[in-house]
Amino acid sequence: MESETVSVQKLFQDRRQFRVPFFQRKYVWNRDDQWERLWQDISGKADSRVAGKPTTPHFLGATVVEPQLRTGLLGVDALHIIDGQQRLTTLQYVLAALAINLRSLSQGTLLTIVNGCLLNGNESTMTDPGMEVFKVWPTFRDREMYRLAMTAESLEDLRSRFPDSFTQGGSLRKIGIDHSPPLEAIWYFATEAEAWIKQEDESAKITHRAMALTESVLTDLHLVSISLGTKDDAQVIFETLNGHGAELHATDLIRNFVFMRADRENADPKLLYDNLWTPLEGDFWSEDQRRGRLVRPRLEWFMHSALQSETTEEIDVSRLYVAYKAFAGAGETAKPAKAQLEILNKLAGHYQQLISGIGAKPIARFGYRTRAWDASTTHSVALRIATSSMSAADQLSAFEAIESYLVRRSICGLTTKNYNNIFSSLLKKTAEEATITAAGIRSALASLEGDASRWPTDAEFLKEWVDGPAYYGRLDAQRIKAVLIALEIGMRPGQSEEQLPVNLEVLDVDHVLPTHWFEYWPLGDGSQATSTEAQEAYHAHLSGLPLTNRLGAIYEREAAKSTMGNLTLLHYGANRSLQHHAFPEKKAKFFEVSNLHLNRFLMVASDWNEAEIRGRAQKTFDVARKIWPGPSN
Repeated sequence: MESETVSVQKLFQDRRQFRVPFFQRKYVWNRDDQWERLWQDISGKADSRVAGKPTTPHFLGATVVEPQLRTGLLGVDALHIIDGQQRLTTLQYVLAALAINLRSLSQGTLLTIVNGCLLNGNESTMTDPGMEVFKVWPTFRDREMYRLAMTAESLEDLRSRFPDSFTQGGSLRKIGIDHSPPLEAIWYFATEAEAWIKQEDESAKITHRAMALTESVLTDLHLVSISLGTKDDAQVIFETLNGHGAELHATDLIRNFVFMRADRENADPKLLYDNLWTPLEGDFWSEDQRRGRLVRPRLEWFMHSALQSETTEEIDVSRLYVAYKAFAGAGETAKPAKAQLEILNKLAGHYQQLISGIGAKPIARFGYRTRAWDASTTHSVALRIATSSMSAADQLSAFEAIESYLVRRSICGLTTKNYNNIFSSLLKKTAEEATITAAGIRSALASLEGDASRWPTDAEFLKEWVDGPAYYGRLDAQRIKAVLIALEIGMRPGQSEEQLPVNLEVLDVDHVLPTHWFEYWPLGDGSQATSTEAQEAYHAHLSGLPLTNRLGAIYEREAAKSTMGNLTLLHYGANRSLQHHAFPEKKAKFFEVSNLHLNRFLMVASDWNEAEIRGRAQKTFDVARKIWPGPSN
């Protein structure tokens, strides 16, 4: 980046335009907090000049701008205001107010100098003179009022353009109306300047005071102007300079980038914004979401997934703005603003159904069934599948393969650490093939090898389903609920999630053999075990020591209580009322409150022990294998 200290005249005299990006907040400076103090600084410098005293520069702070590439001979140079838009906009209001006074005093020479800092010349060489003529250009929300106030040539002109803001006597209303900021600012500075200049009646003195005031604005007010280079990250710099202000997100910069391109293309930015960007606003998109250690608004995570889906390249979320600019292209490869927004809107519709799990698209079903599994690494692939030419049936098949991959690996206790690389590679593979197919997705996952990547076979899945520590163990409460709900659905022929009267939130995971079973659940020989014996059995097994028959039986029961065969769903209240009670009482409660297919095996069991648990696990596995088919199915 480059920086220099410049006067107001030097800052604005060149033929260029400072544009306020869409990510910037609206103009908020006002009379009480900023304008009065600024006017005191200006008039103080002017007083010194009238008195013949030497003046020193008065620093207003820094501005940070990002020069924009200009193509072709027509147009003015454009710079995005990264920081300092309140100062630059206010200075334009001061200059407009000064011009009104110089015009009324017939100070033609001074007016020409001031106009050189207000307006860009040579309109015939501009692509859009109505916009490019201004030195500072606000976002589309403020343009109408800005243009109306900035082009007023007198105080009377302001009154006629904003009639509702003035009393019958011609003064600015003080109550009952919110004035347009450009009007209120220009009116304030213009009336203050008029009063200051006309403190003395003699024509020569008025001319002298007009000169002093003009010089104080143009030459005594200084700023530090910082211009970013092509490799500087505007997002990082903005956040560094505004550490205590509103956070700037990459999507704010992206929005600005898109609509600045719309401006250059002479598209209607308001129409595009209302129709194609507004759907990306609201609570759903602004809600913060955590992925690992990173917390970002959902819109940012969507943009990350969308860009990866479109480019099939892995993208660093911290470089999202840079990645988006590359996606949007430049020059002959540039995507028009409308085309960019249409792509984002199409993907956003799928993404909403993916995240909410609600909707008619196959991706909604995938989102619903994987929401407990932290499947964010699959989102880019999911979007690519959803926007492909695959039929709905083929999409469901592809999503089924990915879901099975996630669920089987989780139940088998295999790591998730390599998922980012796995699904990034799968995304690239979809780009290499002529068309995306469910068979291709399944084949790619089936070809993975090693503990960090493989898709468990039926044999491994069966072993871990029957013997593995599911809960408490490898699965948290949400995941084991998801598995048990899926089993219940699978046990009901012809049923679907929509038809099934099961609410995940009101069902509780129940260990049929309780986690604390010692009081009501005797061993096979009728004796009661203790928690101390259970700890002894665990540590002996962990150390590889031989177990006595009694400790072996205790260890086997402890291991069985967390396996799939011992887990079911029960209404929260019923589950809490049973706690650690014996099986006959639990069985009676199942008959009383549960109509789940998942619990039918329990209702016909005469006893509940390790053998029954294994038997139920093997029976439910037949359902699980169909719900989550393996690589060879």
